[in-house]
Amino acid sequence: MDRRTAESRLDPGRNLMPVSSLSEWLHANARPESVWLVKRLSGNDTLANGSHQAGPYIPKAFLFEQFPSLDTVEKKNPDVRFDLYVDSHADHRTVRAIYYNGKRFGDGTRDETRLTNFGGRMSALLDPESTGALAVFAFAPDGMTGGIACHVWVCANGTEEEDLVEEWIGPVEPGSCTVWNAADGRRTDLFFAPVRADCSLSRAEIPPAWLERFPSGEEIIRKSVAMRSSTGDAPDRRILRRRACEFEIFRSVEKAYFGDRIKGPFESIEAFLSLAQSLLQSRKSRSGNSLELHAREIFTEEGLKQGADFQHKPVIEDGKRPDFLFPSQAAYEDNAFPADRLRMLAVKTTCRDRWRQILNEANRIPRKCLLTLQEGVSEGQFREMNAAGVQLVVPQDLHVSFPAAVRPHLVSLESFIADVRLLSVPG
Repeated sequence: MDRRTAESRLDPGRNLMPVSSLSEWLHANARPESVWLVKRLSGNDTLANGSHQAGPYIPKAFLFEQFPSLDTVEKKNPDVRFDLYVDSHADHRTVRAIYYNGKRFGDGTRDETRLTNFGGRMSALLDPESTGALAVFAFAPDGMTGGIACHVWVCANGTEEEDLVEEWIGPVEPGSCTVWNAADGRRTDLFFAPVRADCSLSRAEIPPAWLERFPSGEEIIRKSVAMRSSTGDAPDRRILRRRACEFEIFRSVEKAYFGDRIKGPFESIEAFLSLAQSLLQSRKSRSGNSLELHAREIFTEEGLKQGADFQHKPVIEDGKRPDFLFPSQAAYEDNAFPADRLRMLAVKTTCRDRWRQILNEANRIPRKCLLTLQEGVSEGQFREMNAAGVQLVVPQDLHVSFPAAVRPHLVSLESFIADVRLLSVPG
C-alpha cells in the first residue's frame, strides 16, 4: 500500500489507525459519539440512470442534525465542507454539504440538501457499478479539526458484507434510510419510497394476541392487505403501497411488543442477549419473505389459482424450490408440456450479486424471471444478468431509477401477470 492509499484510510480521530476489513471498520466506527446512516444506493445516487445528481441522497433532517449551520434561511444556499473517507475504497475527499433554499427566497423551487464534490464516477459512491450496494455513512466528531467527519463503507460483496452490516442493525430496505445511534443502539427508519401509506397502529389497535406472541409475517401481511385493499390499484402500485403499509404495521407491533420487555430487569446477560436476538430475528424473518408473500397475495387477487395457474415453493428436481412456478408444478414435470410455456419467478428484495443464486433453480426454464425492489442496476450489471438469462421484473414506479438504456428491457409486475395468464391456455 502506497502512502497516498494508506493516508486515505486513516482517521485523525482514531490516532491514525488504518482500517483493513469491514468487521474492523464497524467496531472502530461504533464509538458512542458516532451516528450511522445506512442505505442501499439507488440508480439516482450512483449516476446509473444518467440523472447527474451531485451525490447520494441524504435526508435533510439528518444533515441538519450533523451540521446545524445549514439549517437557516437567513443566508441563501448555506454550505459546509467536511472530510469524507470512503474507507472501503481508499478514497478521501473534502465534500460540500449545501442546503438549496431558493424556494424560501421566492426565486426557485428547490428546498433540499445535497452533497457535492465526490469526483463523479471516480467515487465508489457514484460509480454505477455500486448501484444496489449497501452503504454505511458513519458521522462523528473529528478529533483534529473539531468539526464533523464522515467515514463510509460501500459493501462490495452482495452477501457477506451486507449480511454483516445487517447483523449489527437489522435489515435495510430499498427506498429507505436507516439511522443508527452507536451510543444506545437506537434505530430510526426514514422511508422515502415512491409510494407511502400510513398504517401505523396505536397499542389499542393491535390485536391483543400479538402482544402476547409476536405475529408471523403472514399475519402482518394479511393486516396490510385489509388496510390497503386492491380497489383501484394496479399490481405494481399495490405491492409498493402494501410493503410500505406492512413495514409500518411491523414497527408498531415491534414497539408495543418489545417496548416494555427491553426495559428489564434481566436475570442475566444471557436473558438480555436472548431478547435482543429475538428482536433481530423477527426483523430478519419479516424482511426475508415479505415481498414473496405479497406477490403470492396479488397473484391470487388477479385471478390466478394456486395449483392451476401458479405454484408457490414447489419441490422439483434435485430438491430445488423456486419461489414460483407457472402455470403449475404438474405442467413443469410433464415433459410433454412445452418448455416455452413455462415460467419461473424468483423474488429478492435486492438483487445485487444475489441474482446469481437463481440461475439453477429450474432446469427446464432457461429464462429466469426475478422480481425485485432494488432501485436500479448499472448497465454493466444488467448486461451480465441478461447474458445469464435473467429477466428483471420491477414495479413500474421504480423504473425511473434504472439507466435509460435498461428501462425498455424491464418488465412490470402487471405485464408479467398478463404473460403468465396465458400459459395454461391451449395454444
